[in-house]
Amino acid sequence: MSRETRTIGSLVWHLAMRWRTEVDRAVTHLGLTHAQYSLLASLHVMAARGTEPTQRELAAYATLQPIYVSKLVRSLESLGLVTRRPDGRDSRALRLTLTDTGAATASEARAVVEALDRQLTAPLGGPQSRDTAQLAAALATLLDAAALIPADPACEGSDS
Repeated sequence: MSRETRTIGSLVWHLAMRWRTEVDRAVTHLGLTHAQYSLLASLHVMAARGTEPTQRELAAYATLQPIYVSKLVRSLESLGLVTRRPDGRDSRALRLTLTDTGAATASEARAVVEALDRQLTAPLGGPQSRDTAQLAAALATLLDAAALIPADPACEGSDS
């Protein structure tokens, strides 16, 4: 497909797939996948702010589905990076904490991904450039607008 005939949806999908692949490659030496990294980095940020979130709070912060977060947390727990403990106020909730290894891994992974971000955004002038900020704002607008559109089962599998 030529550049002129690609839809915005196709471009976003291809960019997202390539970006995810690059993050996977960048964090694989730490034993992480892109999804695990995203959740671990989110928990790292929340912990730095003094928050010990529930899985549901972490899911909201990371903008991931709670069921997916539950699976990711279990995998991070099995790697010794995260601990779960019951919430004293809600018997259905689990509070999440980084282990010392998890905090160190998250710090290292975040530095690796920040370097990758600089590399991947270099064609736009880097992460702090005006072009990158405009792209981020446009993508956020599209993402927010898409969240308002009810799911249509007839569109499943569409690449636009």
